[in-house]
Amino acid sequence: MKTDLGLAGAVVLVTGGVRGVGQGICNVFLAHGARVVTCARREAPTDAEFVRCDVRDDAQVAALVEGIVDRHGRLDVVVNNAGGAPYVPAAEGSPRLHEKIVQLNLLAPLLVSQHANAVMQRQDDGGSIVMISSVSGTRASPGTAAYGAAKAGLDNLTASLAVEWAPKVRVNGLAVGMVRTEQSHLHYGSEAAVEAVGKTVPLGRLAEPREVGACAAFLASPLASYVSGATLRVHGGGEVPAFLAAADVNHREDS
Repeated sequence: MKTDLGLAGAVVLVTGGVRGVGQGICNVFLAHGARVVTCARREAPTDAEFVRCDVRDDAQVAALVEGIVDRHGRLDVVVNNAGGAPYVPAAEGSPRLHEKIVQLNLLAPLLVSQHANAVMQRQDDGGSIVMISSVSGTRASPGTAAYGAAKAGLDNLTASLAVEWAPKVRVNGLAVGMVRTEQSHLHYGSEAAVEAVGKTVPLGRLAEPREVGACAAFLASPLASYVSGATLRVHGGGEVPAFLAAADVNHREDS
């Protein structure tokens, strides 16, 4: 039986919601009866209402938010999901590449949130913002150093905005671990490799996009009405410490 999260009729914006984790987030909100708008730089098939938008551009973001309010009369929830980065060792990345990664993963969520907050502060029941962060913000992120640094900044931004924009607007985040998407092979390789990587997680597998969506929906819902400034870890238990595989003491053999 599906839990009623009280999201029926809510107007929700999910950035970057046309594939992967973002699509999973959109699908969960839609399943709970929300009116979902998503955006990306390029249009793709989606069950949500689509608007073309580069979330790094102030004028485009302003038009996006204004358009949502014009069509739907309000904006209740924003999920800042758009983000990502290619694998590039830090010594090889150009200043321009690092700048673009930080802009997309840190400054764009701040920009979208600023425009959303301006609307939510005028609404009687305010609103909710959810940042999609990453475990890379709290651990080493080799090959994606600028991305990890941006996500660390996003975690701090979540806490800061929760203080500044209370009590009307709640701001929370999800520190997401490894997720199985249509692009998993780009990060982990073959299907066998994806399965092997999943085994390094205590729960024994990668997350599904809908599982991230369920957590985002909870934080955005009235069920989390007293949760703000929090970053929830959605990582299946994290990573098993590497030293455990190397140590030769305290191993139990099956009897």
